[in-house]
Amino acid sequence: MFKTSCLYEANYFATEDVLVNQGGSSSGKTYSILQVLFTKAIQSPIVITVVGESIPNLKAGALRDALDIYNNSEQLRHKIADYNRTDRIFQFVNGSVMEFKSYETAQSAKSGKRDYLFINEAQGITYDIFNELYMRTRKQVYIDYNPNAEFWVHEKLIGTESVKLFISDHRHNPFVAQKIRDKIEGLRYKDMELFKVYARGMTGKIEGLVFRNFDIVDEIPLGAELIGAGMDFGFTNDPTTFIKVYRYNNELYVNELLYQTGLTNSDIIKKLQTLGIDRHISIVADSAEPKSIEDLRRAGFNIEGANKGPDSIRNSIDTLKQFKINITRTSVNAIKEFRSYKWIEGTNTPVDFNNHIIDSFRYVALNKINKNTGKYSFL
Repeated sequence: MFKTSCLYEANYFATEDVLVNQGGSSSGKTYSILQVLFTKAIQSPIVITVVGESIPNLKAGALRDALDIYNNSEQLRHKIADYNRTDRIFQFVNGSVMEFKSYETAQSAKSGKRDYLFINEAQGITYDIFNELYMRTRKQVYIDYNPNAEFWVHEKLIGTESVKLFISDHRHNPFVAQKIRDKIEGLRYKDMELFKVYARGMTGKIEGLVFRNFDIVDEIPLGAELIGAGMDFGFTNDPTTFIKVYRYNNELYVNELLYQTGLTNSDIIKKLQTLGIDRHISIVADSAEPKSIEDLRRAGFNIEGANKGPDSIRNSIDTLKQFKINITRTSVNAIKEFRSYKWIEGTNTPVDFNNHIIDSFRYVALNKINKNTGKYSFL
């Protein structure tokens, strides 16, 4: 029914109460756990709850993977009676249910019981919420995360009775493209702490973060001024990104609107049209892609290349660090990038890894924010 990796078998046959999947980038841990849960759901009537930090986080991660598994398995589709997109619930022919939910408080997590629980990207969920869900789970709990730093899983679960730890990395996933493997392995020559976390799935302690002064907010404040939009071009292995940057009370707000691989220029144009981006919105893009910029300009967009220079990376970061930065909760990929964007140890240069949204943000800083005599003013 599925093409599976060794992680699928490890999780499927494990008998412990709690199965902790600690893994690096592209290890396939989330995908494998979902395959296991789909398998169990068609074998007997059960209730499965998949929990994420937020609904946008689920939609960009576990739910997207679940839909990919569903859409690519004809056998599985025959076992599912309905998928309710509004409530994010799979209803199986045999009565099984797989639901995707997020909880803001431990009190809200007290509602409902289940047979299996999957805590996706667990570092974004509090222990109190987990514990309420765990107490109401009859059979097994699956947990996954990237091990950027120790948190409650390390403090309260690993090493205790009936908890099984799996540590995985991209080498355990036979379906990863070689270019992605090369990029992950290349961290060895950029930053050993990031290499340990993302290439080997080992618990790290990421220090020297570039941006520390940022918060996650529900929405852009009413009355916020649009400074401009930022775009970074990608294709096969790197995503094309598009963000809007706002100012309110001398703080900056970032809203992620596009983060997707495999887009041609014509695809990007259609995406921007769907987003309602028109001539009055000033877009600053990677100046290393003049052909792409020209294609978008001919399609009617007000786009220009970023004013790059010898010190543009450091200068744009210095500019942005003068402001409190706020990232909307729906900007899932932006949040992930800000949480791991760090300096190369002992240098003033950031590690060039998982920084596509941040590059878009820097482009806006280069063209739309001026540094004059120690004061920052918007163009």
